[in-house]
Formats: sequence, C-alpha cells, structure tokens
Amino acid sequence: MERVMNTSQALSQGAITLHRNDLPDDLTFTHSIAVDTETMGLNPHRDRLCLVQISSGDGTAHLVQLIPESLGGTGYNCPNLKKLMANPDITKIMHFARFDVAILQHALGIRVSPVVCTKIAARLVRTFTDRHGLAALCRDMLGVELSKQQQTSDWGKTELSPEQMTYAASDVLHLHALWAKMEELLRRENRTELAQACFDFLPARAQLDILGYETPDIFSHRSS
Repeated sequence: MERVMNTSQALSQGAITLHRNDLPDDLTFTHSIAVDTETMGLNPHRDRLCLVQISSGDGTAHLVQLIPESLGGTGYNCPNLKKLMANPDITKIMHFARFDVAILQHALGIRVSPVVCTKIAARLVRTFTDRHGLAALCRDMLGVELSKQQQTSDWGKTELSPEQMTYAASDVLHLHALWAKMEELLRRENRTELAQACFDFLPARAQLDILGYETPDIFSHRSS
C-alpha cells in the first residue's frame, strides 16, 4: 500500500489547508484557537478520531487528518498537534466541548486545557430558547448560515471530498466571533464566573465520560 506522506496540501478553497498526520513544524498559534473534531461515531472507545479542525480566527482553517498506520498514515503520532492542544497558554474555543475534549484526551493521551464552550455559554444565558446548536447560534447571533449536509458523511476515508473539508472548516471559522457574542451575554447576565467554573471542569468531566461515569451520574443523589 502506498504510504500517505506527512505533508500539507493547500486546497482550492483558499482559506482551508489540509495537513495529513500532523501540523507542520513551522505553524504557530497564539492566544486562542477554535477547535472541532470529526470522528467515525460518538463512542470514543469504539470510534476513531479522524480529523481535527483549527482556526485562529483570521478566516483560515487548518484541518489535521489523522490516518491510521494500517492505511498508510502515522496514527495518533502527531506531536505538534498534541503540543498545541495541551498548551496551557492557548485557549481552545469549542462548541459542545465535552465531547471534543473527551475524544482528544482519549485518542491523543493529553489533557486539553484551557477550554471555553459556546454551547455551555448559550445554555447559561439564552434560557429563553432551547436552540443551542452551532447552526442555530450562528444564524441567530451572527447571521451566518451553516450547512450540516456533510455531518454524517464518512470521515474515515483517506481522501476527503472538497465538500467535507468545506463543512469541517465552517465549524471553526465562526467560533471566535460567536464566543465574543457569548462573552458579552455572560457579562450582561453576571454569569462569567459561573461559566468559567464550568469550563475549568471540562477536562475532568470528559475523563469521567471516558471512564464510563456518564451513567450513572456520580453527582446524582439517586442510588441504584
């Protein structure tokens, strides 16, 4: 089988760059990055991590495709990506961070911190609605329409389609702007400190999920 090279590929979309197996050595980020993941499913013990999307909020997206050794890649041997995700000086902006942090920590063997989550923020301040999905928030707060057509496509392929890459990038390109709106609402509703406490707990909550403590919930009073 032909081995997939660990090189970066500039795509025709312009603002999207695909990196196979790891981030390049000369790519740097500061302050904060938007992060999302694509997996083969929603069970981190069964379903592998396939793609990690990153944006620094400048309108560009970097997609890191993690290819198993059996398919010619290097698996989860991605030191630059691991270093970035674990960097304590770079805030990771996510939507539904509970899942993304869990899959990243489980697959890469790192602690992902610090993290902020636009979904948690939305649930804390947008109590007048149950519309807390990323597409709904981008539409309501940014006037941006996100397509979810590729959400359930096969992310395990070694060759991703342009449509898949465009979809994957869209999930991080607007997170900085969305988080800025959320920060304003958290301050307005006096819930910034509460939100931060929730964010600080996310790595531990994700570890509990990986260990199987989602059900039963160890914080529940009910005993079995």
